[in-house]
Amino acid sequence: MRTPASTYRLQIRSSFTLQDAAALTDYLRELGVDWVYLSPILTAEEGSDHGYDVTDPSAVDASRGGAEGLAAVSKAAREAGLGVLVDIVPNHMGVASPPQNAWWWSLLKEGKTSRYAEAFDVDWDFGGGKLRLPVLGSDDDLDKLEVVDGEMRYFDHRYPLADGSYAPGDTARDIHARQHYELIGWRRADDELNYRRFFAVNTLAGIRVEIPWVFEESHAEVSRWFRDGLVDGLRIDHPDGLADPAGYLARLKETTAGSYVLIEKILEPGEELPENFDCEGTTGYDALADVDRLFVDPDAEAPLDALDARLRGTQSPADYQAMIHGTKRRITDGILHSEILRLARLVPESPELPRREVADALAEVIASFPVYRSYLPFGKDIVVEAVERSAQTRPELGRVLDALLPLLLDATGELGCRFQQTSGMVMAKGVEDTAFFRYTRLGTLTEVGADPTEFALSPAGFHDRMVRRQERLRLSMTTLTTHDTKRSEDTRARISAISEAIPEWEAFVDRMQELAPIPDGPLAALVWQSMTGAWPASRERLHGYVVKAAREAGNSTSWTEPDEGFEASLTSAVDAVFDIPEASAALEGFVALLEPYGTSNSLSAKIVQLTMPGVPDVYQGTELWDRSLTDPDNRRPVDFERRRAALAALDAGAPTEVRDELAKLLLTSRALRLRRDRPELFGGYSPVNADGPAAEHLIAFDRGAAGSGAITLATRLPRKLELSGGWQDTSIQLKHAVHDTLTGNSYPAGEAQLTRLLSRFPVALLIPVT
Repeated sequence: MRTPASTYRLQIRSSFTLQDAAALTDYLRELGVDWVYLSPILTAEEGSDHGYDVTDPSAVDASRGGAEGLAAVSKAAREAGLGVLVDIVPNHMGVASPPQNAWWWSLLKEGKTSRYAEAFDVDWDFGGGKLRLPVLGSDDDLDKLEVVDGEMRYFDHRYPLADGSYAPGDTARDIHARQHYELIGWRRADDELNYRRFFAVNTLAGIRVEIPWVFEESHAEVSRWFRDGLVDGLRIDHPDGLADPAGYLARLKETTAGSYVLIEKILEPGEELPENFDCEGTTGYDALADVDRLFVDPDAEAPLDALDARLRGTQSPADYQAMIHGTKRRITDGILHSEILRLARLVPESPELPRREVADALAEVIASFPVYRSYLPFGKDIVVEAVERSAQTRPELGRVLDALLPLLLDATGELGCRFQQTSGMVMAKGVEDTAFFRYTRLGTLTEVGADPTEFALSPAGFHDRMVRRQERLRLSMTTLTTHDTKRSEDTRARISAISEAIPEWEAFVDRMQELAPIPDGPLAALVWQSMTGAWPASRERLHGYVVKAAREAGNSTSWTEPDEGFEASLTSAVDAVFDIPEASAALEGFVALLEPYGTSNSLSAKIVQLTMPGVPDVYQGTELWDRSLTDPDNRRPVDFERRRAALAALDAGAPTEVRDELAKLLLTSRALRLRRDRPELFGGYSPVNADGPAAEHLIAFDRGAAGSGAITLATRLPRKLELSGGWQDTSIQLKHAVHDTLTGNSYPAGEAQLTRLLSRFPVALLIPVT
């Protein structure tokens, strides 16, 4: 099995095709990248920028470059010595435009007799034999249906008609009643949907890859990539949605002849991958959380809690566990209620098990789940504990919960299987997409894959986790920014610096609330943090972000019931920082205060991520400063020519200082080149301890198998370090002479003062002098 030393994620779309990626491989090679990592490239909905809405799994998307584009990028990668990793989507297909998806079109036209009826996950009995499509503005819109050219039309939406189901003179309503599908008002989806989706996205329909022929047809093109030697590895999107993730991964390994596979799996603190998962690891959200917490000041937790309570108008800060229980119940009783009701229908109804109580009990168990899902029999204890917690919280459901437990533990039964598929959906929507926009004491902590109740991580705690990662997940990805992160790495790094400037932060929030009040205290904290982290940013970008953040939080406005007045107050707050001099001065002054410490955090987090155990990934463009917010902001076009020219200048000897954006490019390129070209320097992991008054401000480790490899030095809590007098006589012991790949300086064996080692940058990457 070929494995990568590092990867570089590219977002492939019509405006940046596979041919464009092919033309970039020489730059990636010079940057030090080992594998190019492509977002989904199978045929997706026309105009899709992300590619996760695949409509035809049998072909590479023509708008993304087609088969010729994949051949071109593969050829260019091979010539540059790069591997190729591709993101694929096994859980669902895009069905927003039925004419674009032959599988879905057949299902709508032929119903249960369609060959593809088995491929999609539909509860036909609940729909009275019809597939319910929540696309109408309301059920009254049935009067707006038309039959045109042998198709059912609803404005721009097109649907097939069953053979023999219509004749000239029939009304559109009558013809609609004879179809294998039923068009319904979109608000009915919460309770009456009868097909499995990706989360709550009605236009992404789940498919059943556990069925052999469905796997074969949906992976035929993927299989060809490996037969033809075009691709070296795969990233698997959302395996938690599958009925049998372990079985799927085993089948995938057979199909790809044992090639490198990563899964997009969020591991909660202390959680590990099931032993029967045939993959090399995750896409690195767990690593991201560990790195971020190194640069958060633990002393800030209490004052930030106090500020949170004040902004909420309460005596105490938000209770995160109570919050996520509430947000998850909001999801089970709201946008994913259809999924809960489908689970309840699998329990035989009786006087002892009334369906309403069964649905309530199932929702309560899911709301009490501490992880995304179990993988029975792996995780059996988690199910038992969640049921026990539910019984404690809701004792009146005890009888129902007792009856449900053996059914939930039966992995061979439909209820046990579907429950596992559903719990992750609720976790994602209730936590990542709701609570993370409500729990706002420090935005660094509410990132995908993180537990925000873990406020900070000590160097000793980080070292313990890295030793385990080296032992168990050395081929797992590490990352700091992805297409899904709520805030990019440099945005979070500056927000982390707030933890070292609490009095100034409190004064800034109070001042901004005077000048541009946001009538939702917790959301105000989130907005001012995000604006601080992303500054400078355009008015348009910030308008889009604050409205999305508020709707995701769902406290003062929402996607389904937007409050125009409240949202106007948000955009007015954004306008204030551009139009009111006092507000502009307050924001720019606070950003200026944090800037040097945010920069230090950025460089330190980056070098740790690039050199820690695992396979480091660089998200497109983040080799320079990148202060993005949540999607679509983090998927903006990247100026690669600028980066190409900057790298060439660095390699030609252009000077750079710590606050120059070239500093990050220097660090990234030297670390990536070293990992690719000198793998023997990264075969182990051992802490490097400092002695002296500022020892706690250093995070350092040796990646050699016997303590003689590449040594990473990084600064943590830089403002406190500065205010306490700097490094002073803090030092480390060098076992042998070393060379700093960033500065070119060399140091002899023995005691080395950090004032010398870190005189130019807050980081160093030392290699043995041979």
